[in-house]
Amino acid sequence: MPLFAPLILGPEHKSMPPSAWGRSREAYLAGDRRLADLATPVLAIDDGAVAANTMVMADWAAERGLLLAPHGKTSMAPALWQRLLDAGAWGLTLATPWQVQVGRAAGVSRILLANELVDPVGIRWLCGELDADPRFEFLCWADGVDGVRALAAAVRAAGARRPVDVLVELGGAGGRAGTRSHEVALEVAAAIESSGVLRLAGVGGYEGALAHDRSPEGLAAVRDHLERMRDLAHELAPRIERPVISAGGSAYFDLVAEVLGPETGTFRVILRSGAYQLHDSGFYASISPFGRAGGNLRLRPALSLWSRVLSRPEPDLAILDAGRRDASFDEGLPVPELVRDRPDAAGALAGARVEKLNDQHAFLRLDPARSADLAVGDVVRLGISHPCTALDKWRLLPVIDSADAAEPRVVGLVETVF
Repeated sequence: MPLFAPLILGPEHKSMPPSAWGRSREAYLAGDRRLADLATPVLAIDDGAVAANTMVMADWAAERGLLLAPHGKTSMAPALWQRLLDAGAWGLTLATPWQVQVGRAAGVSRILLANELVDPVGIRWLCGELDADPRFEFLCWADGVDGVRALAAAVRAAGARRPVDVLVELGGAGGRAGTRSHEVALEVAAAIESSGVLRLAGVGGYEGALAHDRSPEGLAAVRDHLERMRDLAHELAPRIERPVISAGGSAYFDLVAEVLGPETGTFRVILRSGAYQLHDSGFYASISPFGRAGGNLRLRPALSLWSRVLSRPEPDLAILDAGRRDASFDEGLPVPELVRDRPDAAGALAGARVEKLNDQHAFLRLDPARSADLAVGDVVRLGISHPCTALDKWRLLPVIDSADAAEPRVVGLVETVF
């Protein structure tokens, strides 16, 4: 069964013009569609950037023997997930039982739930799914004996025939979930093994919760955490048939490869980076090893928010029609990049910055010496910071051939599931 009914465009699809309403996706795309045909604000996906980013990480991981299970919560877009799987990803990471259900409905056969699993409704569904499909591989986390008991009780109540594979989550002070000590981690592992319905599968963790920059202190904290995960995994490995060790967000995957890469002869090392497929122009551009400060490999920002100037109420201020309902703002504000169709206004954004967002407005502060170049009605391309909280504001996003084209063409429409 397909995940979605055939898509019919309508007013619920932000930015789609009224001339598209009532038409199928295929019928709309059959014409020569331009980004300029869509209403502003509009968040667009650069097809070329997605393709390049997907292959950069796939090739990099394969060279190091790392398995990729990209985090699907970044986009919650099955069409984008499929591109990751087609490029060789081992499976998909998801964050909640509901997201796992969406992944299964989209046909994903290997899923890592990077979270504790204690919700009885989700567990009952999972047990049925595992029993119905022997090819379905699933992993989840546990970080306490109480959580193991809750999961095991729900699995027993569901009458499951297959055991649920569980990774011991190792955390750190100031992080989120995860055991805070090696000793407690061993207790969790023992509880999994003695449950009768769960199976110890290895160790998992999220190093990104322990640092927020690439300072020496931040990198040292990440490296220390990964080494603790490695040491715990080695202690547990003799008790596991095909042990897994899983780490990696989109900020420190180079350190994951450095510390855990040498362990691929013993473990299935699963890297869970997710934001790399879309990347950004802010947070990840500054912190990713493949961002602005990286080496030869580069990720490209694949999201662009096109927003129109509504007002010039002050000499150095432009009010745009995109706001918090359209763009991410938790890890930095949108970044002004260019003015569409106005080569004569190329200097208008020099020194400009988005200083704040309201629900439906952006405050673009300009250099007074250049501000006259920007007029009401102009369309500004904004780069996004933190893709994970940008796509959740859009049910449907146009895919364009290139954000840098003089007239970007719409070559696809991607649905999200939030």
